[in-house]
Amino acid sequence: MPGIVIIDYDMGNVGSIRNMFKKIGHDVTISAKSEDILNATGLILPGVGAFDTGMASLAARNIIPLLKKRALDDHIPVLGICLGMQLLTDSSEEGSLPGLGLVPGKTIKFNFTSTENKSLRIPHMGWNTTTVQKKNRLFTGLEAESRFYFVHSYHVVCANQEDILTTTPYGFEFCSSLQKNNIYGVQFHPEKSHKFGMQLLSNFFSITQSL
Repeated sequence: MPGIVIIDYDMGNVGSIRNMFKKIGHDVTISAKSEDILNATGLILPGVGAFDTGMASLAARNIIPLLKKRALDDHIPVLGICLGMQLLTDSSEEGSLPGLGLVPGKTIKFNFTSTENKSLRIPHMGWNTTTVQKKNRLFTGLEAESRFYFVHSYHVVCANQEDILTTTPYGFEFCSSLQKNNIYGVQFHPEKSHKFGMQLLSNFFSITQSL
């Protein structure tokens, strides 16, 4: 059993995520092999780059049906990180390809036109706080305002408010993480977020062990 599998589709800093898991005492697998994905106790979908490129890369490796099976039929924990969270939605303003459709919603670009927000830069880059919006296991020990590292120009708008896990202020309160049943997504980079990221990944590991 490979345990947690970080999906390798040439769109994310998979090594950094694995190194963070090593720091907290857990070995994880980096793979795009069908057998590893099908035997995983949890899946991490990382991602840095453009929406369409990410979806095309998943399709080229025949990962999309495997990911949907594990998430929707087998109900194993799935965690999307940065672009990986955006790919969980139905679509993005950044491209024309459909997303995975695992969490109803869309991904849109930050657009600051009001006078008070015109000075805000895009991408949103650096450390920012998160405010938990519903009780959940991913943010255990992080219920108070925690700080994570962000780098993104697009953000997710959930179709259902109950899927919003945390919000973060940048011109307005945007959805910085989400949860629909066993499917999680975080817009920030836990692998770059020091003790806060370590706690979150440790929590995800615990979730995968309690099925």
